[in-house]
Amino acid sequence: MSAILSADDLNDFISPGVACIKPVETLPAPPPPTNDLEHEVILDGQPNASANAGPAQISLTDCLACSGCVTSAEAVLVSLQSHAELLNILDSAPALRVTQQDGGYKVEGLENPDSKLFVASVSPQTRASLAAVAGNGVSARDAGRMIAQLLMGPEGLRAGGKWNNSFTWVVDTNAAREACLVLGAEEALDSNGKVAKPILTSSCPGWVCYAEKTHPHVLPHISKVKSPQALMGTLLKTTLSRTLGISPDRIWHLAVMPCFDKKLEASREELTDAVWNGCGQPGRGVRDVDCVITSKEILMLTESRNIDFFGLSKAPIPASSQTPFSDSTIQHFLFSRRPRDTQSDPLAGTSGGNLYYTLKYVSAQHPGSKIETVRGRNADVVEYTVTSEAGEAIFKAARYYGFRNIQNLVRRLKPAKQSRMPGARAVGARKPTGKQAGLEYAYVEVMACPGGCTNGGGQIKVDDPVVVERKGFESKPGPQEQKQWLAQVDEAYFSAEDSESDLEVDGENSMTTNGAQAQDSDLVGGISPSYIRDTLAHWASITGIEADKLVYTSYREVVSDVGKDKAASATERAVQLAGKIGGGW
Repeated sequence: MSAILSADDLNDFISPGVACIKPVETLPAPPPPTNDLEHEVILDGQPNASANAGPAQISLTDCLACSGCVTSAEAVLVSLQSHAELLNILDSAPALRVTQQDGGYKVEGLENPDSKLFVASVSPQTRASLAAVAGNGVSARDAGRMIAQLLMGPEGLRAGGKWNNSFTWVVDTNAAREACLVLGAEEALDSNGKVAKPILTSSCPGWVCYAEKTHPHVLPHISKVKSPQALMGTLLKTTLSRTLGISPDRIWHLAVMPCFDKKLEASREELTDAVWNGCGQPGRGVRDVDCVITSKEILMLTESRNIDFFGLSKAPIPASSQTPFSDSTIQHFLFSRRPRDTQSDPLAGTSGGNLYYTLKYVSAQHPGSKIETVRGRNADVVEYTVTSEAGEAIFKAARYYGFRNIQNLVRRLKPAKQSRMPGARAVGARKPTGKQAGLEYAYVEVMACPGGCTNGGGQIKVDDPVVVERKGFESKPGPQEQKQWLAQVDEAYFSAEDSESDLEVDGENSMTTNGAQAQDSDLVGGISPSYIRDTLAHWASITGIEADKLVYTSYREVVSDVGKDKAASATERAVQLAGKIGGGW
């Protein structure tokens, strides 16, 4: 979303718009002060100052349940997910401590009901953004280590605050991303799947919220695979709660992301323990991700604690200061070094490589096939076709970035509208002229931000004061500087080393593939699908939860009740609706 949006720019209150369905509670106005005048004259239409309603406090959950005035970007402004919330929760009570005892694990500090076990996950786009700001040869891996030092190290958050709390684990979301890539590719090739073709990616929460509020006809097409942030949240909450024997609400998960709309995703009722630990249906339970802060908010966090982020050590956290994860198989999955083929190739884009991996997955199943690329009307629309050795089209996909392009996509997916005229043919959406007939898309990667996730609204921008100062700009950066800046962030993203993980696994940190030595024939883009499946099966086994509840999610149309008579009966509303459409009741 917009780069200027930040929860720190406003207070936690906004006045509701005309279409806001959030009820505003008001107290009776106090009696007017007594005076000598027996009568008071009020001009017609003049508001009574004493009866002015106070501003309404609106939460993210309220915004997600409304298609009225509050947009997804505005919802971020009124959210409580910020670096300030992080500092408040760190200072609320001493952190829980995990220790090894008699071959198992013990959690200390449970007698304090406010104590939490802190764990964080960091996106590769955040590391790239901070690396570009640091400059002077600082790589994305260096930036990742600096973030780990901030969250875990002795010179970071632990050095201040009321309780000197810090995070027990800081993990790389690339591990969850690889699982999502395999699940997404298998979903795209499942001819009997529950998702309609073409499948539209679901890792962009801005796009998903937009579809739920304005284009519900596309919801059957949206991939049910969780995003890397959501999957990592479920993995951490379920594994730690089950293996350590503690309640999910005692685990506090922070995600560091490039996008403000990721705060919206964390607030979804579909991503709580109500799904995997309760009735199996979305509800207001314990969130899988408790708080999301952006790349920009990392610098706000350090400023709040008077920490120089760029002065933090680039060395990994010493092994002696690290706590082994509570399950060895999951530890291998989260922390083992592995190649990053799907991130280092520019063709994969900067949004996780969903489309790229799916194309590679399809191509691997058809020896001799090749991937052909055709650019669309602009750089953010690209069509891909996997063709056989004989030149026949096997699989067709596309990439649509930016809302202007997304609108064109959803128009093409709009179903035919049945005419009210007897015997008339159904009227469908207009097809764009000049499109070639033939194989329709089977898969579309959709992202709200032009250029992808490295250009997310939460990323540090070229005109931010910290960039202007460190880059020595004498005047306000213009479009050319903006283009160069995005190129630097992309370069940091694509040149990331093989792994940002530095946690030692069983005394070693040797290069593996997804934590296991896999056969070359099993690898697709450096990822072993069989290893991913085995790890997911192990995860379901140790938690006792069905795999589908762990890795898949759902969506729902958001319908506003604005302007509707809620007191009217169902029959009365049906009569009103019939009258509007010419039913003649």
